[in-house]
Amino acid sequence: MNSLSDIAAPIQDDLKIFRDFFKEQTDTDIYLLDKIMRYLLRQKGKEIRPTLVFMSARMFGEVDRRSYIAATMIELLHTATLIHDDVVDEADKRRGFLSINKLWRNKAGVLLGDFLLSKGLLIALDNEEYRMLQILSNAVKEMSEGELRQLKTAKLFNMTEERYFQIISEKTASLISACCECGASAATDNPDVAAAMKQIGMNIGIAFQIKDDLFDYGLDDVGKPKRNDIQERKVTLPLIKALENASFTESLTIRRLMKKRKKSDKEVNRIVEFVHKKNGLENAKTSMNAFADKALQQLQNLPVERGLEDFKNLVTFITNRKK
Repeated sequence: MNSLSDIAAPIQDDLKIFRDFFKEQTDTDIYLLDKIMRYLLRQKGKEIRPTLVFMSARMFGEVDRRSYIAATMIELLHTATLIHDDVVDEADKRRGFLSINKLWRNKAGVLLGDFLLSKGLLIALDNEEYRMLQILSNAVKEMSEGELRQLKTAKLFNMTEERYFQIISEKTASLISACCECGASAATDNPDVAAAMKQIGMNIGIAFQIKDDLFDYGLDDVGKPKRNDIQERKVTLPLIKALENASFTESLTIRRLMKKRKKSDKEVNRIVEFVHKKNGLENAKTSMNAFADKALQQLQNLPVERGLEDFKNLVTFITNRKK
């Protein structure tokens, strides 16, 4: 499989311009805020979301200032949600660095998240990108609804496959969908193309989250806290699929284990072994690949100018990545 840097080679110049543009938009003369922002900018992620924006734009026109605005809005929003998540989860690390809330406490983390979110909205208004503002505002709403829905479901412990897909569509796929829709909207005025890319992005986003959920039940180190979902009592697709193949007694035992707030390593390993034994991983992978394949099939119906294979390779990377 090609690395992400290889796949993104055609838009490397655009990513460099984006990084400078992003830094410029987050400059501030407030000392503490500037210090935290410089620390934050050192924590470079995979940049999958900006890459999706530029590759979506490239398929239907030119990557230009509108594309950089879209990518910056999305990255600001995404970063804000990560910081707020760390505060809520009381996380100590993010991408191998100490988290903002660990270094500067929760209040600074909340305020920084608010700052980034407001900057994203202001960039849209300052540049009169009202359609992008609408797309991103809707994504924020759906992400919030998804998080609240997950909280309620976790408390009641009544997760179903239908509810699982609703939650990940809202809390994860909505933003990836916005990447594809904004990228297309930046490059073409064709509303049908933008609407199609929104749906394609939704399917990619669902596949993306299923892949993340598979990592928690994997046997290899993926650079993330292992078994987090299990310890936090989050019921995800691998477990849902495994329970479908279990007897009533087996299902009852595993559900009781999952409900425990503090699980021993032995209990966690028992849940993982159960998911493997009952083909939970394989069946979840089948679902993931079905969503990715659907996205690729939908692409065939669009008037793509260039970069179709690059976009396809990116989708393949998302479902085959190691972390």
